[in-house]
Amino acid sequence: MTALLLFPLMLSWLVAAIFGLVFGSFLNVCIVRLPRGESIVRPASHCPQCHTPIHWYDNVPLVSFMILGGRCRFCRNRISILYPIVEASTACLFLMAFRESVSAWAFAKAVVFGMVMIVLIFTDLRERIIPHAVTIFGIAVGVMFSVFYPVNNSLIGWLAGRMGVVLAEPLSSLLGALSGALFGGGTLFSVAWILKRLSGSSKEYLGFGDVMLMFVVGAFWGIPLTYLTILLGSLAGSLVAVTMTLINRRFRSFQWPYGSFLGIAAVGVSIWGRALFTAYLAWERLR
Repeated sequence: MTALLLFPLMLSWLVAAIFGLVFGSFLNVCIVRLPRGESIVRPASHCPQCHTPIHWYDNVPLVSFMILGGRCRFCRNRISILYPIVEASTACLFLMAFRESVSAWAFAKAVVFGMVMIVLIFTDLRERIIPHAVTIFGIAVGVMFSVFYPVNNSLIGWLAGRMGVVLAEPLSSLLGALSGALFGGGTLFSVAWILKRLSGSSKEYLGFGDVMLMFVVGAFWGIPLTYLTILLGSLAGSLVAVTMTLINRRFRSFQWPYGSFLGIAAVGVSIWGRALFTAYLAWERLR
């Protein structure tokens, strides 16, 4: 009886993982082509070295990479290890979102946001580029989702309450998305501007792509989770950069992909951010 009850749940997890792998394969196309300004529809998948079209049986996520030994069937050049990493990461995203989400809208929002972040994480990692086509799409979709699934609007709601204004849904959630986008992008833009003024140089300490990435995060999750993303992403990036620079001096001039650190933090916050805030507030009450 227990096995019969567990079977539908196990099947659901399996379906989520398979969909994650399939979408991960599509994200690989976006990661490779979008920074080059190429179409993600045509031509069909092909080897980047010999340009031979890839047959469907050589394009099965994870499985084909292992069967082929990480090499093209035709030219035998190596296939980037990032391809299976992206596919596996997307499958993990779907599984985590499925486990943590309380509704279909929550699941859809988490996986769409996560997939946008995965593209931005890996384009910044590979090319040091955060495509505007992806960030603009992400901002628009984040604002749209705010109408169907509420965004944390506690700060704006508190300010409105002080003025005697009652904000009803979905207006409250929409304002949460818009204020979150302005907070996320505005904070990074201000930091970049201040650093440039203080240094007196023409060096760009933060690219505009990083600013656009935080616009996306804010549009999806509002001010509190956006603040947490900036905090965790900046901390992780600084720790890695400082540590690697101390280990090897050649990293002093290395261009670190801070957008990747922010994106990784954003995915984690989107899944566990509310739990982190709840745990923090509970800890504050016990102090």
